[in-house]
Amino acid sequence: MATEIRVPTLGESVSEATVGTWFKKVGDAIKADEPILELETDKVTIEVPAPTSGTLSEIVAQAGETVGLGALLGQIAAGAAAPAAAPAKAAEPAIAAPAQATPAAPAAAAAAPVASAAAPASTMPAAPAAAKMLAENNLSADQVEGSGKRGQVLKGDVIAAVAKGLSAPAAAPAAPAAVRGPSTVEDAGREERVKMTRLRQTIAKRLKDAQNTAAMLTTYNEVDMKAVMDLRAKYKDVFEKKHGVKLGFMGFFTKAVTHALKELPAVNAEIDGTDIIYKNYCHIGMAVGTDKGLVVPIIRDADQMSIAEIEKDLGRLAKAARDGTLSMADMQGGTFTITNGGVYGSLMSSPILNAPQSGILGMHKIQERPVVVGGQIVIRPMMYLALSYDHRIVDGKEAVTFLVRVKESLEDPERLVLDL
Repeated sequence: MATEIRVPTLGESVSEATVGTWFKKVGDAIKADEPILELETDKVTIEVPAPTSGTLSEIVAQAGETVGLGALLGQIAAGAAAPAAAPAKAAEPAIAAPAQATPAAPAAAAAAPVASAAAPASTMPAAPAAAKMLAENNLSADQVEGSGKRGQVLKGDVIAAVAKGLSAPAAAPAAPAAVRGPSTVEDAGREERVKMTRLRQTIAKRLKDAQNTAAMLTTYNEVDMKAVMDLRAKYKDVFEKKHGVKLGFMGFFTKAVTHALKELPAVNAEIDGTDIIYKNYCHIGMAVGTDKGLVVPIIRDADQMSIAEIEKDLGRLAKAARDGTLSMADMQGGTFTITNGGVYGSLMSSPILNAPQSGILGMHKIQERPVVVGGQIVIRPMMYLALSYDHRIVDGKEAVTFLVRVKESLEDPERLVLDL
């Protein structure tokens, strides 16, 4: 008897994934819970463990294919016996091409694919396969009458609706997409075309969506890092010996940010339609660059943590990001983001919002510069700070005040200890 390998639950708001690398090939022996393939979602890469021991008898979804929740990936046979291919195909959920789709919806749905005005809207979201087809045909679920439980739109409903000639409402003509000009014969042989990973596609889409949606503005300030650097130099050895983690700058910055967010809650809020959602907690995202792209793991309830706890959690998340082992829980629920371009030598930048958040703080390189202190020109380690914010919800006064509060906390670290 064969055991099916199916796509597991991928996490909140994630409905499909791309098959990455198969670690095993047909005929290989497999142990229970052994990783057998890799799935790449738009947020993280996850390994799928074997549900049982046996022999990999069939690979249904090849590397590079897009699969939905619960889709059949392959089968494991007990011992060396491989099952026939037909049962595997029959068990595959309706995510394949329309020719292999589930049976057409009932005649009533086919006869009236467009939801009538008298019919109540479904409270159920469209099935994953149906949602994919709706997107491909530029349709919305409320245009199709669902035949599923509580009026859920199924794939067969969409197929029937499209067959009846249902199309997307007319829209204003969009500007044509930029077409890449052809390369010269001499250059073409020296170019390499590589398909963007799902993570990179998602990064590109989210950043562009943030620019198109938010009224984004950036305000700047600079901070004298001498007080923090002196404090760090004085206590870093004792700190590491006691807590088992190095004392970096991110702990100070995170605490300074959470203090400022408590005073300026709009920077920690988000817009939902015509509502503003104020977050009475601080889940701070830390932008981390990896070989596969930028990820933003979350330090949850950072406002309730000590600097040592923040440094420990940050170290764990940074290592998991580099190793590709971040979980979905590590990536969800952030209310504000910090990005540190200074580690790469950036002196100044304007970070893009991590939607739907309303604020992101950019840290930069610490550089010695002449500044005036008490009427005297002195050399101090200075850092430029940049706060990008959504002007729809955060006023200029609030944004500037927020950045000033961060600056004050860092230039006088005792304020962090005394909660001032």
